[in-house]
Amino acid sequence: MPEQAQLITFKEVATRCGIAKSTVFKIVERLGIQRRKRKSSERHGQQEVCISEKDLERVRSEISEVRAIRKSPSQDGPSPTSPESGVFYLIQLEPRLEPGRFKVGFSSNMDQRLREHRCIAPYAKVLKTWPCKSRWEKTAIDSMTRACKQLHTEVFSTGSIDSVIEAGDQFFDRMPPL
Repeated sequence: MPEQAQLITFKEVATRCGIAKSTVFKIVERLGIQRRKRKSSERHGQQEVCISEKDLERVRSEISEVRAIRKSPSQDGPSPTSPESGVFYLIQLEPRLEPGRFKVGFSSNMDQRLREHRCIAPYAKVLKTWPCKSRWEKTAIDSMTRACKQLHTEVFSTGSIDSVIEAGDQFFDRMPPL
């Protein structure tokens, strides 16, 4: 029974860490933390999902890492202001778990675009950007992802992310300078 006293509900984890309960579920899943259940007197005997105190520290560490990543500056410096020109980006969505899953696209404000992606993929990492005109986007995507599996509109999977970067370098080397 002493182990029961050391269990912390997902709701309590969310409160202690200052995050949403749904985010706790995602982090616990990502880290492969064992979920436990216990009956709650506050919830009239219904079971609540819990983790151990030890696992709470792993969750806190993960949250700190995500927050540090979010505060880090973008690799490409100031973004162009014209919507006609900007950058074509290659973002690795889950670098640790699925290094071959990536998103490509055009943005005239890369910092903002990365923030938007991190709402869904908190570990998203910009691997490379190239100066680009917006009208080149579809051709660049087709050129770079020929050997990749399409998972969604601009999301792909590959066995070699380096070959995708190389295809991007080759494509943009052929394009006129901006």
